[in-house]
Amino acid sequence: GDEGTEKVLAGERWCKKPKMSPGSSPVTEGIGNSIITANMEGLRDFVDGAIQIHDHDSVRMVFRLLHEEGIFVGGSAGLNVAGAVEVAKRMGPGHTIVTILCDSGFRYGTKLFNKKWMQEKGLYDALPPEHRTAIR
Repeated sequence: GDEGTEKVLAGERWCKKPKMSPGSSPVTEGIGNSIITANMEGLRDFVDGAIQIHDHDSVRMVFRLLHEEGIFVGGSAGLNVAGAVEVAKRMGPGHTIVTILCDSGFRYGTKLFNKKWMQEKGLYDALPPEHRTAIR
């Protein structure tokens, strides 16, 4: 293995003995499903752990990245960054954490950047008031 490294995925289906969710997340469709696609088969053998990130945390990260860093990402990238932050907290100082910004906010115009949809999913109130300005 890679001594001194830890490989962690955000999403409970990656746990060695996962507790499968009844359905996918409205924010990161498919991540909560119990299905592992063919391109990801065998990955569990190379992963050290998995963490579950709540939709509220993913959404807050999407808007934090937009407002504080000027990075326009979607729900999956928000999930990845929120997961990376959680791993960094668990590992403590002195570690390098790497993640992938795998999607753009452009694909989420009718969801994350739509006030009605966010309210229907109970996610609008999870945002700080100053971040709600990006939602129409």
